[in-house]
Amino acid sequence: QVQLVESGGGLVQAGGSLRLSCAASGRTFNSYTVGWFRQPPGQEREFVAAIKWTSEATYYGDRVRGRFTISKDNAKNTVYLQMDSLKPEDAAVYLCAAKRDDDNGAFKSWGQGKQVTVSS
Repeated sequence: QVQLVESGGGLVQAGGSLRLSCAASGRTFNSYTVGWFRQPPGQEREFVAAIKWTSEATYYGDRVRGRFTISKDNAKNTVYLQMDSLKPEDAAVYLCAAKRDDDNGAFKSWGQGKQVTVSS
């Protein structure tokens, strides 16, 4: 299993931007799909975005499409989530997750989560 190390997040005013990073530890992301999920307090976990490392195909949740961008840096073996035009309802704990491309099941590896707070 790949280990995930997250960084970024914090407090921002509505309309502002933040970036989250998810780095692989112990192996590369080659042949993996890396995703971001978020969980507001008292609510269910929600899919935010994902990227297939090899094909670079990207996927977005309806609530963030057009405002968030997922990308990768091959040299740093890191996936980024650029969050623009943030809204108070984007506030949540954001978690990075990964699974092998040949795994049709749920994401297997999870990061520790980073808090994102958006003030109105």
